[in-house]
Amino acid sequence: MKASVGDRIVIKGHHVGEPDRDCEVLEVRGPDGSEPFLVRWGDTGHEGLYFPGSDAHVEHYHATD
Repeated sequence: MKASVGDRIVIKGHHVGEPDRDCEVLEVRGPDGSEPFLVRWGDTGHEGLYFPGSDAHVEHYHATD
């Protein structure tokens, strides 16, 4: 998985009725935009290293002028 600072990573809920989780990429620590990522979780504000699994996808940040 490749991401850049400012991108959003979304993790789908694993059970019926379980909400999706998301986090903002604060720093990319892997080579060429790969994991691990330093992220801030949207629901808790907690910051930490994250290694995304197959249930995650990146929503790329697009700056507006």
